[in-house]
Amino acid sequence: MYFDSHAHLDDQRFDADREEILAALPAQGVGLIMNIGCDLKSSLQSVALAHQYPFVYAAVGSHPDDAAQLDEARLTLYRQLCADERVKAIGEIGLDYHYEDPTRDVQLPAFRKQLELARELGLPVIVHEREAHADGMELVRQFPEVTGVFHCYSGSLEQAKELVKRGWYIGFTGVITFKNARKAVEVAEWLPLDRILIETDCPYMAPEPHRGRRNDSRLVPLVAAKLAEIKGLSLEEMGEITTENARRLFRI
Repeated sequence: MYFDSHAHLDDQRFDADREEILAALPAQGVGLIMNIGCDLKSSLQSVALAHQYPFVYAAVGSHPDDAAQLDEARLTLYRQLCADERVKAIGEIGLDYHYEDPTRDVQLPAFRKQLELARELGLPVIVHEREAHADGMELVRQFPEVTGVFHCYSGSLEQAKELVKRGWYIGFTGVITFKNARKAVEVAEWLPLDRILIETDCPYMAPEPHRGRRNDSRLVPLVAAKLAEIKGLSLEEMGEITTENARRLFRI
């Protein structure tokens, strides 16, 4: 069985065939999904999906792109959503300096406030960190009680080693299958088996040979297959290991 630990199946790109995709997943070996919020709307939609499908769970939070909208009222709403038994994490939250819109002085306090919420509620976090390695790690160090996963990992091997030492997990998307994914492969080669998660980040990051197309959770076995190759394991073993890891992290 496979656990897609990071999906956005609420995205409008699935409006035409969402029910068809979700209904087909268990028969294809994809037994669990964590659907991730990026703002209030997608957080609410993720919770709704989790109530509609018993194999779907939800995370709620504001992505760096939504950082300017994170005020005390929004935090209160997220806190209330986290009382739902189908909500298992705060996310996706973090920092994205690629476009820096909103600016980092807006992103940083939003990330901090959501780490504080996770600490308050005792929940794991799902971190989006792009070209913000130093600031991301500095905030992680300030919240030693909070752990979770750095999804679609793009950091260095040294950063991965520190995260694992602090109890974090590393998530890999279809990027691990790309020919230029040398850094991700290096991290995967070193990473302990009990710290690996697989994800699609759908509708983004489709693995080879589907790169450039809309991604969905049916393709998560391709991520597992590449990691199994790197680690010298069978596909079945990698599916079982990463499912158990995600269950442990999200307490499912």
